[in-house]
Amino acid sequence: MVRSRSATPRRFLMCPPAHFDLTYATEPWTDPAKPVDVALALAQWERLRDVYRSLGHTVEELRPEPTLPDMVFTANGATVVDGRVFGARFAHPRREPEAEAHLEWFAANGFAHLHVPVHINEGEGDVAVTAAFLLAGHGFRTNPLAHGEAQEFFGRPVIGLELVDPRFHHLGLALAVLDDTAGEVAYYPPAFSPGSREVLRRLFPDALVVAEEDAVALGLNAVSDGLHVVLPQTAAGLCGALRERGFEPVGVEMGELHKGGGGVKCCSLELRGMP
Repeated sequence: MVRSRSATPRRFLMCPPAHFDLTYATEPWTDPAKPVDVALALAQWERLRDVYRSLGHTVEELRPEPTLPDMVFTANGATVVDGRVFGARFAHPRREPEAEAHLEWFAANGFAHLHVPVHINEGEGDVAVTAAFLLAGHGFRTNPLAHGEAQEFFGRPVIGLELVDPRFHHLGLALAVLDDTAGEVAYYPPAFSPGSREVLRRLFPDALVVAEEDAVALGLNAVSDGLHVVLPQTAAGLCGALRERGFEPVGVEMGELHKGGGGVKCCSLELRGMP
């Protein structure tokens, strides 16, 4: 029987793409030989923003800095839970000014509980939030010591998961939370170490296991409100599997943004809890 589902309004922080410079690309998905059409990337970003608003969600906008081409991927800039903001510390120094820009926005918009991290972490790029705990990735970018730092700040259990496939260098490329209240997730098992796969199997025995073709289409770099799942339209197999479980997939075109190394989730930092 297909489960009855309902949507919960969300609030996101997004930043329009002002510029893409792949000369010093830090993401394994990027290829300087295939430059980004910035006008098309902006149109795709605007479509994503408008889809959120059409679904009843709120979108706040972070002003882009032309010298920081990766700012469009706001999810990497912080993790926000219960109105508390755990800042980012990027693995690549070139992106470090993004962390400061994010924290400045939060301070200016009434968020009082801000944490400047000690250890490298790339925000929600490597954190997935459920009602019971936080799932936290490591292996390529985030330092495992950041997991304990986040647990102390948020007062929520943090479960570390090791990533082993460089194509999925962030947790947000390999796993998506479909229903944070019920604890439903989808993930691509080969992205994780054997021990982490076993942890996921024990925590989520009914998880949606995703095929490689949908994972490499960045289908797991998705955002769900408990009913609607916004994801790249190229992840066709995942769309069908979601419908079978009672979700409503909302496909969007993200091709130009994928060239920059990210997808739907990367462009969407969820603001959980009011300041």
